[in-house]
Amino acid sequence: MPHVPRVPGSPPLVAAIEAGGTKFVCAVGTGPGEGILARERFDTGSDPARLLDTIAAWFVAQQEVWGLIAALGVASFGPVDLDERSPTHGFITTTPKPGWQNADLLGSLRRALPRIPVGFDTDVNGAALGEGRWGAARELNDFLYVTVGTGIGGGAVAGGRVVHGLVHPEMGHIQMPRVPGDEFAGACPYHGRCWEGLCSGPAIAARAGIPAEDLPPDHPAWDATIRSMGHALATLTCVLSPRRIVLGGSVRKGGRLGEERFFTGVRRAFRETLAGYVLSPALDEHGINTFIVPPALGDDAGVCGAIALAHDAAGWRLSPTP
Repeated sequence: MPHVPRVPGSPPLVAAIEAGGTKFVCAVGTGPGEGILARERFDTGSDPARLLDTIAAWFVAQQEVWGLIAALGVASFGPVDLDERSPTHGFITTTPKPGWQNADLLGSLRRALPRIPVGFDTDVNGAALGEGRWGAARELNDFLYVTVGTGIGGGAVAGGRVVHGLVHPEMGHIQMPRVPGDEFAGACPYHGRCWEGLCSGPAIAARAGIPAEDLPPDHPAWDATIRSMGHALATLTCVLSPRRIVLGGSVRKGGRLGEERFFTGVRRAFRETLAGYVLSPALDEHGINTFIVPPALGDDAGVCGAIALAHDAAGWRLSPTP
């Protein structure tokens, strides 16, 4: 069995799961980049029991290669029950994902990997932790991570702590105003024209009849999406006053429009929505470029967030930067 050297004070070897509505990304490692020693992707599908058995077997096999796992971190799509006092703690609850309503995600994983601590949170809260520890929000105590992909979700960090509360924030389902001339009914099965119903990948495809990644740069669906994105991010800024917004997910890549033009448009729409009301150098025409940013960890933000959750569960903390 290969031995991974352990330097005193170095992070422990952990298991991590970024549980998404389309795929589960599983990893074993100690941190981002070269710290991810093994990784595998599994389709989410509609049979939780079968998928979780497959994942458990994969982790058991990885321990034969890399050594014992000290903790598990799970950053999951939702909604999920985060209340440790609840009999359904760790369950996925009212998701529209076929087969996953009331699935006992955390309980199944605890049974598969017993006797190790487990950190559990939403996928966006996990990604926020990852970007805060190693990425675009490092050394910030107040920031947002927003993902725009199959769905839309947001994780808020305030005073250095992830915001929870009654359940967990559902930023993607804030209600949106109707833009004059826009008659699109929205794609959310619960709320129609909420943020997710207007700007998620499936919403863009429903509006345009073309997947977001294939939309021509001049398609009017981009303009409608970008205006709504700017409005939603301005709303969250008024409510939470973050020092930075990290915008992740597949839609932020902009398809054929391109990531740079997508971010330029969103920043412009954001500033137009605020209309100069919130005064800060971070929001002027220059500062905005470092206020709304892509994730420094790229598509690894979620799985790195799960590693961070596992580190926290194991009681390990990143040493301060000298």
